Amino acid sequence: MPTTESAEDDQLFVLTAVLLTPAQFPSVLGDDYPEVCAGLGLEPYAEGYGLVLGQDGTGARWTVATEDVSLVACAIAAWDCGMEYDLSPGEESIVVALPGWPLALAVATPGIPQPHDPEPQEGDRAPLAPPDAGDWGPAQRRLGADEIALQWASWRAQVEDEEVSFAEPGEERHRGVRRVLAEARGYLVDPPPPGRVRSSFAAGEARTLRVDGPGWSMVARTDDIAFVLLDDEPGQVHPVGRGPELPGLLASLDGLAARPL
Repeated sequence: MPTTESAEDDQLFVLTAVLLTPAQFPSVLGDDYPEVCAGLGLEPYAEGYGLVLGQDGTGARWTVATEDVSLVACAIAAWDCGMEYDLSPGEESIVVALPGWPLALAVATPGIPQPHDPEPQEGDRAPLAPPDAGDWGPAQRRLGADEIALQWASWRAQVEDEEVSFAEPGEERHRGVRRVLAEARGYLVDPPPPGRVRSSFAAGEARTLRVDGPGWSMVARTDDIAFVLLDDEPGQVHPVGRGPELPGLLASLDGLAARPL
């Protein structure tokens, strides 16, 4: 952070942190890892970053990018278990301190002024701000896919097998879904930027796949069906059945996917 009037003002009170790596990043910020990094003004290094969101002593919002990914990962794991963890990245690991927050937070540091963007200084970039959640668009489409991935069992329970679209030759299917499947198959020939295809743990030996592309997101389980969301169809979720094609496509995508360490 820029130098302020006192050391207390310059102190960062940490509110939360997220990982920014090819395998794990806030999906709301972009379709792939390089896109998210570009939006934050960071180089898309393969090792990734930790993003620490907090306030200084004046209440100003700051996002600190650190190269100490392991430290941030340990803090997140501890917090998820309800444990305390003092997240204090060393100065030597800090890449940049950016004004604002890229994500919406509903919490604030007690005892200091309410969150606000810091006073701009000459040459400063515009403060980071969360994507507008008011209208359907890429950010909302990706958030919808996040929700399906997190609540897979609930979404799957709403779909009867006879209601899904099967990717069978000659069968009339939704044009947008056909395009998504074709572009996803194209990734096997021409690999996409890191993070466009991500794989995470699921029940049993299955994997949860998250695949994104221009104007679309797909969430799938390697042992089950897929769900497709499109920018040009607000709020619509299209289930795609196994059929003869989907299992092989998902297995191949999982083979090139980025995976959490």
